[in-house]
Amino acid sequence: MDPLGAPSQFVDVDSLPSWTDAYEAKQLDSPQNPVEKVQVGVRSPFPYRKDINAKIILWKGDVALLNCTAIVNTSNESLTDKNPVSESIFMHAGPDLKDELQKLKGCRTGEAKLTKGFNLAARFIIHTVGPKYKSRYRTAAESSLYSCYRNVLQLAKEQAMCSVGFCVINSLKRCYPLEDATHIALRTVRRFLEVHGETLEKVVFAVSELEEATYQKLLPLYFPRSLEEEIQSLPYLPADIGNAEGEPVVPERQIRITEKPGVPDDASDEEGLEADLSFIGSHAFARMEGDVDKQRRLILQGQLSEAALQKQHQRNYNRWLCQARAEDLSDIASLKALYQTGVDNCGRTVMVVVGRNIPVTLIDMEKALLYFIHVMDHIAVKEYVLVYFHTLTNDYNQLDSNFLKKLYDIVDAKYKRNLKALYFVHPTFRSKVSAWFFTTFTVSGLKDKIHYVESLQQLFTAIPPEQIDLPPFVLEYDARENGPYYSYYPPSPDL
Repeated sequence: MDPLGAPSQFVDVDSLPSWTDAYEAKQLDSPQNPVEKVQVGVRSPFPYRKDINAKIILWKGDVALLNCTAIVNTSNESLTDKNPVSESIFMHAGPDLKDELQKLKGCRTGEAKLTKGFNLAARFIIHTVGPKYKSRYRTAAESSLYSCYRNVLQLAKEQAMCSVGFCVINSLKRCYPLEDATHIALRTVRRFLEVHGETLEKVVFAVSELEEATYQKLLPLYFPRSLEEEIQSLPYLPADIGNAEGEPVVPERQIRITEKPGVPDDASDEEGLEADLSFIGSHAFARMEGDVDKQRRLILQGQLSEAALQKQHQRNYNRWLCQARAEDLSDIASLKALYQTGVDNCGRTVMVVVGRNIPVTLIDMEKALLYFIHVMDHIAVKEYVLVYFHTLTNDYNQLDSNFLKKLYDIVDAKYKRNLKALYFVHPTFRSKVSAWFFTTFTVSGLKDKIHYVESLQQLFTAIPPEQIDLPPFVLEYDARENGPYYSYYPPSPDL
């Protein structure tokens, strides 16, 4: 109620039923049938997670009326678009919003920018620009729309927001098919909550009457509310479900040149290899230069064998990645042994591994490997660095060299190519010797990338202190060993 006694037009997100609540109410209202035990075979890549579903709200209404930490505004590059969502937000926020938007100097497609909420119930407004859709540029549009949702969520995480109200970012003016856009929206939010779920309490999808039916239809695919719903939804998932972050996967273009372009490919790689080799030496020039042709044939065979091995390795990695997407890895995630933080002095993504948080003897190490792949797949597509805190680890936390070798053998080539440095913090003499043997005789390609770091001051010369979340025990240990110089630096409350 406002001071005059009139009911408030704003809607508190805490008063709205969650995606789980709505389902349970529906189950109670429906006739009770005997529940058959579900036989679980293949699990969905978006498995049933009650904790995630409790954070999701589907609400038919005006996003501008939501009382939450932030709401999302969809606009154009100059942030002056006049669509129903923007106009409502401007009307309720008041004239100060236009003045602040002018200071932002626009927003590129896929970006997200923050302003205050002014007269809104929401404290902040996150402005983003969805892509214009053209069928021939579909891949670019999908990537841009993914970036909109991902950047909004990332901004919410960085600003420690409790709740976010999403409008439907793809506006009708930009011609994006509603169903295609909804798939991207839902899977991006789902993947984000799988990794960063502890940072957000509520995510509201504010939809119109026109959009509600599509969201009702597709939400069970990405947020199944029971094991039965998960199994029922599995056949309706699209072929492209994105990578571990929900980002559309763009297959690399491959050019294949054969001696007989019109000849169809054979059924298997091995048969294709034999067929390709059988053509070599059959033409007149080869008959005249038999020895030279034989030499070329051996070279070609070696090259093709290497290519076949690379293809086999890629297939194996893809199988691990698919399994990682389908597995419930929440128990491994809760250890906080692997997480993304800021960037180093060169602008490269920093990933942190906390050795003491890995109870090797108590956890399923295959699930740990799956979690590593699940988190790192999208990170490794560009240059990154690893910071390994060996601080206060013991035999209980030591990763077996066979596990590390298996991990190194499984991961995609991009992991090895784009890893630019591995900072080994607070090493012991024994760990240095072990690392030397491992990188000398097992994975020699890693040896030149390892940097032993004795103190945090040394680490901060490569990574600014504000760009890395440090576990409190690491700070305490470093203060004891190297002096209290760093005790001023506040530890991350999440670690």
